[in-house]
Amino acid sequence: MTDKITVLYDTIRLEEKLLIKAAERHDMQIEMVDCKQLSVDLNENTHEFGTVLQRCVSYYRNIHSTATLEGLGARVVNCLNTGLLAGNKLFTHMLLQKAGIPTPEATIAFSKESAMESLEKTGYPKIIKPTVGSWGRMVSKLNDRDSAEGVIDARESMHPAYQMYFLEEFVQRPPRDIRAIVIGDTVAGAIYRVSNDSNWKTNTHLGGSAEVCEVSNELEDICIKAKNAVQGEIVGVDLMESNDKGLVVHEINNTTEFRNVVKVTGNDIPTQMLDYLKNSSR
Repeated sequence: MTDKITVLYDTIRLEEKLLIKAAERHDMQIEMVDCKQLSVDLNENTHEFGTVLQRCVSYYRNIHSTATLEGLGARVVNCLNTGLLAGNKLFTHMLLQKAGIPTPEATIAFSKESAMESLEKTGYPKIIKPTVGSWGRMVSKLNDRDSAEGVIDARESMHPAYQMYFLEEFVQRPPRDIRAIVIGDTVAGAIYRVSNDSNWKTNTHLGGSAEVCEVSNELEDICIKAKNAVQGEIVGVDLMESNDKGLVVHEINNTTEFRNVVKVTGNDIPTQMLDYLKNSSR
């Protein structure tokens, strides 16, 4: 085990650039390792990995590289369990429910027929999501039977992973959601992601805008509980303000993007992340 901090990535996003700049400003030594260029002897830690900040976007590259490095004795943030659990919307939902954390109502169906039967029983609209995925990809709003059949029929010819039909209520809420960055037991910053007039999705890369969200005691409490539910250390928690339930958690991000939180709040998230890795014990 060494004191070196390794940032393991498969895509250099703005977040990774901000981490590099933060390390330079504070004279902290970090090693940037491209996971796509990495091969690892499974019998010996020849790379002498110590503390690893896991930043791989690919779910499968993320969990397999984390399992590899943890198996060789490295400390990986976030750990394998977090990668597996937070990376799957169904797993996350069940853990949040078990922990008593409010979530949107949801159903999992294991065939086209059972999905359609559930939709007919519970009504429309519903949101259909892949259990694994990010950036709003493959997320659709089902307004009626015709739209549901069209979307589900298309998925019947895709990879079996897309034939796990995760159906979520369309939460009645303001036209925004909340992204909060949790580092250890602190919410380092939060923003509202506001949808535009042409898209109900709030993802900023789909045209949504970002505004400062004040971190209330309630928000901080639910975010830390959500982080703990997936055994996380540094995560992004996405919440909605349900008209009926108040704050509900709908996703937890294992390798969260934080550029907009930095931009809007001015909070130095990358420095806080590196300080946490340097100062926290195993």
